[in-house]
Amino acid sequence: MANPDNRADNVERLQEAIHNTMDNLHEAEDFLAAHADEMHSRDVQNLVAKNDRRRRAIEGFREEIRDEAHDARKRLH
Repeated sequence: MANPDNRADNVERLQEAIHNTMDNLHEAEDFLAAHADEMHSRDVQNLVAKNDRRRRAIEGFREEIRDEAHDARKRLH
């Protein structure tokens, strides 16, 4: 039997994902600031690309939070 759709903690989990992703993004930025000149250019490019994906993921998480808020308002009415 399928599990029921329990959305009670979705926003909390999404906010935690945003927090973790932002921590990783900032850590990578700090690492690049300190060590980019010692790194192979390909590795720098890969880390920059990864941070771009992190930024897009954060925006996706925020969009999901907006969707959750919209769904919660609909359930109240």
